[in-house]
Amino acid sequence: MTDLGFSVPDLTPMAGGIEFNARPEQIMNASLHLKTPLRILMRLARFKATSFSALEKKITALDWKLHLPVNGCPDIRVTAKKSRLYHSGAVAQRIQTTILKQLGIRTGLKADRNADHTLFVRADHDAFTLSLDTTGAPFFKRGIKTELTPAPLRESIASAMLTWAGFSKDDILIDPMCGSGTFSIEAALSHTGTPPGYYRSFAFETLPGFSQKTWQHLKRQAAETRFLPSHPTIFASDADAGAITAIKENIKNRDFARLIDIRHTDFFTIHPDQISSRGKKGLIALNPPYGKRLKHDTRQRDFYRDLRNKLRSDFKGWRLAIILPAPDDLKQLDLKLKSHPIFHGGVEAVAGIGVI
Repeated sequence: MTDLGFSVPDLTPMAGGIEFNARPEQIMNASLHLKTPLRILMRLARFKATSFSALEKKITALDWKLHLPVNGCPDIRVTAKKSRLYHSGAVAQRIQTTILKQLGIRTGLKADRNADHTLFVRADHDAFTLSLDTTGAPFFKRGIKTELTPAPLRESIASAMLTWAGFSKDDILIDPMCGSGTFSIEAALSHTGTPPGYYRSFAFETLPGFSQKTWQHLKRQAAETRFLPSHPTIFASDADAGAITAIKENIKNRDFARLIDIRHTDFFTIHPDQISSRGKKGLIALNPPYGKRLKHDTRQRDFYRDLRNKLRSDFKGWRLAIILPAPDDLKQLDLKLKSHPIFHGGVEAVAGIGVI
């Protein structure tokens, strides 16, 4: 965020995120460029309410025409903790009815989880916080991948791991268990200087106060600074034919596709000389099978042993970024890697980063 012009004193870390003040164009620019958040929420109000009548009065006092588009019926998601208004469904219904009346929209509509806009309501000890989602689909959905393989890696996690590993535009990347191509696509965006939000749409595009002209200007600026190398710098492979089909489909017709050399082969058959003829070392990014795909038994220990031996014998001096289900798994791998705890799709995991 500091790279985008925000100053450290204006950024307030809190449980679950960072609070900051911003103009609409700054929110749009942050949405275009930030790689790892889940979403940007726009705070609309904070107040206390101990009864439904008090809640309705506070909601009525807000000018919803300033915050929602014409005929906008948001999906309202409520979490309540130790509040007298503890029934989340009843709170959501009262808020929705009050908003719809003010906007002149027919009431009695059922909650729509596919609504264009989402209002997050948090009640904590009778203190309410209302936040309007400006993002829509979470940030990690880049608008690129249409085909997924089992246990897909989130783009935000892949991006964080590439950053921790010091990945740069001059690096070679080997993605030998590529799945649907998350590491490879994130690396391609980095190599071309393409913002992660370049190919997708956002909820703010139809919110009052957000200028479509400004949004298109920001995207044009980003396009002017993109660079497309003429030869492959990313080498993706997988032993599974379905994964190869998926990654090819995901990068089809993308202008960065020529950066990614795709091969249907097993990692244990790959040698760096096949990729870097001049002996240049780069980064290996691995999302190996684990959990349901690799059960916690002898096969897992054998796999980690074979993986360690392969890396040490053929990729000495290369950097490694690997995601594993737990710190004990990282110990089994027995490589000198720095551990980064991560939270991936509701499951705790660990990323190991270092030099082989």
